[in-house]
Amino acid sequence: MSRFKKLSHTIWHCEYHIVWVPKYRYRVMEGKIKEEVESCVREQSRQMSCEVQEMNVQVDHVHMIVPIPPKLSISEYMGRLKGKSAIRVLSVFRDLRRHRFWGNHFWAQGYCVGTVGLDAEMIRKYVKWQEKAEQRQEEFRFSR
Repeated sequence: MSRFKKLSHTIWHCEYHIVWVPKYRYRVMEGKIKEEVESCVREQSRQMSCEVQEMNVQVDHVHMIVPIPPKLSISEYMGRLKGKSAIRVLSVFRDLRRHRFWGNHFWAQGYCVGTVGLDAEMIRKYVKWQEKAEQRQEEFRFSR
């Protein structure tokens, strides 16, 4: 199977490693909120013809690897993803709106994006196993 995909006049392979955080990097993405964020991101991605290859929703940030077709810009993709997921999370979990810092914004402005090239497998492993590595660091820090 080729790693390249086809559009009507294009053969492409554009994978991105994307990281973004909730406003003020609050540690809120646990339990039901985490599930809702993951579900919404996958649904919005599917609607934009993008298949999430790896996703790791941590308590204070989201890592994702996703191929995005050249007809869709990364800024359009992230704008819709963050906008729709914020609306959904804040409507389902209304108590988040009551916090005086949230306003109508769930996500911080901006995001980090990098292209996945020759180091694709290494980046996939990083996204997939980062949570376990962070947990080991936390345990080590508290065990001293």
